[in-house]
Formats: sequence, C-alpha cells, structure tokens
Amino acid sequence: MNDLNERLKSVSSVKEASDIVFDEIKMRTGSRYCYVAYVDPENGDSVGIRFSHLTDYCSYYEELGEARFRLPKSGRYGGLLGYSLDTGESFFTNNPAGHPAAHGIPEGHIKVSRFLSVAVKDDEGILGQIVAADPPENYNEGHLRVAEEIAEAYAGVLRRFYRGEIPLR
Repeated sequence: MNDLNERLKSVSSVKEASDIVFDEIKMRTGSRYCYVAYVDPENGDSVGIRFSHLTDYCSYYEELGEARFRLPKSGRYGGLLGYSLDTGESFFTNNPAGHPAAHGIPEGHIKVSRFLSVAVKDDEGILGQIVAADPPENYNEGHLRVAEEIAEAYAGVLRRFYRGEIPLR
C-alpha cells in the first residue's frame, strides 16, 4: 500500500489517479470490471472518470471522458450503484440481484454476478466511489478491506482536486 500511496501523492490530475486506482483495484481484487468516480463538487453528480465497458454506451462515455450519473432531486442516487454513495458504507454482495438496494439492470448492461462498492470519503464527506465486479471467486472481507485502503489513498487525491490543487485532467 505504501507504493500506491506514494504514486497517488505524486499524480498531476484526477484522471491520472483514477487510472492507477482502476488498475490497482482490478489487480488486487481479481475483478474483471471496475468503475472509478468522483462526486462533482458543483452539483453532486457521480462522475465515472475511468470505467470498464459494460454497455454499448460506454464507448460514447469514453469519448466524452466521463460517465455522469446525475444526483436526483431526492438527494439519493438509489440502486446498487448508488448505495455506497447514499449511505457512506462500503459493501460487497455475491448476489447483486438479491441485494435490498438492487432495482434491476439497465437495458443493454452486462449482468454481473459479484459486486463491490466503496465510498471514497474523508472527514468532510463523500468524495467519490470505487466499484468492482466479477472476480473469479466470491468477494470476501479481505477484498473489501483492500478496496477501502485504495479508496483512502484516492480520497487524498480527490481532496486536492476539491481544493483546486490539481486539475481533473
């Protein structure tokens, strides 16, 4: 983890950090898919800045440089993807369809069998999110701890972004 902390401390943008986090979470959890996001300080939207392609729209989002999930007027993102952002709690499930927050899969989205989500946060609030899915084996508490450690390091980068010390790209 010390190596990751050092690499993230020296990044020059959120995009550079998200690329590192994406690779690290996939490697350390064995996950096939990953989504790394920040919470837009202007409007609260969850903005995926590095992500696996799970729908036909992902190529379009890649061209845009982001996959933006607007914060509804209710102030809650909802669904499995929004659960850690809504609660601030990290979690995993090896049965995504059976999770109480699940409300179905968007049309054209690849179905995942295992799902892990971590709210990236510090003492001041939720700054972003890291989601991983479909390792070859079930997720366990060890995977969650690793993801939370990575999220803690990523939180430092996002706090620097929020303070205007580094750019998004």
